[in-house]
Amino acid sequence: MAGVSGGTALDPWRLLDLARAAATQAARLAVERRPADLGVAETKSSPTDVVTEMDTAAESLIRELILGQRPDDAFLGEEGGAESGRSAVRWVIDPIDGTVNYLYDLPHWAVSVGVEVDGITVAGVVAAPRLGELYTAVRGAGAWCNDEKLRVRPTTELGSALIATGFGYRAERRRRQGAIAGALLPRVRDIRRAGSAALDLCAVAAGRVDGYYERGTHHWDRCAGALIATEAGAIVGGFEGAPASEQMALAAPPGTFEALHEALRELGADAVDY
Repeated sequence: MAGVSGGTALDPWRLLDLARAAATQAARLAVERRPADLGVAETKSSPTDVVTEMDTAAESLIRELILGQRPDDAFLGEEGGAESGRSAVRWVIDPIDGTVNYLYDLPHWAVSVGVEVDGITVAGVVAAPRLGELYTAVRGAGAWCNDEKLRVRPTTELGSALIATGFGYRAERRRRQGAIAGALLPRVRDIRRAGSAALDLCAVAAGRVDGYYERGTHHWDRCAGALIATEAGAIVGGFEGAPASEQMALAAPPGTFEALHEALRELGADAVDY
């Protein structure tokens, strides 16, 4: 990957360096200190939406490391919530994206750290230690996995497209999402459900899937991964030109994006009542 440039304190390459250090240290903590009898610390939106003690520990480590170098910055974290700052920089943190995978000792989980300046994401890191992968991006400069520059797959007809998705935690939303996925399945090559929105976005960037969609993701799930996918050539957004949001996050190369968007609208995935 390209080296760090000089410049001001808001140089995105310097912010990327700090994000990478924070994400990799948190990932190492999560691997090395994962208790053999890891339990559920609490639940959030439903009994299946879990928080482990390591989520909390990893986010605390990230915040402490960043505050040690940038004490005036703001934060938005899945576990710690929002914390205002006095600078233009905000750090958007998901300490373990794919917590259920982590709880069951499945390898498909990641630490996600995005960096915003005046509300625009300028750098992002997704660290997947059990996969041996570190995804990074800087706005306008590209995206990488380890030292390999990323590029999305060429535009694919929907019938030949491999699509990634995820499901929410609430039973009614999962029922609707399952019905939509079932109706979409005959229209595509196949569907994959791996359990981490950040890594699904990175899979689009790496050309491992042709597209991704999911309802119910939060900003911390998407922030870094969306930049990585965008910098690799994907379109990332919601329905009808809206930005990616909790209502819908779509990511795919041009052409594939539009085909997936239209298929999901036809199947009622743009409804507001679930």
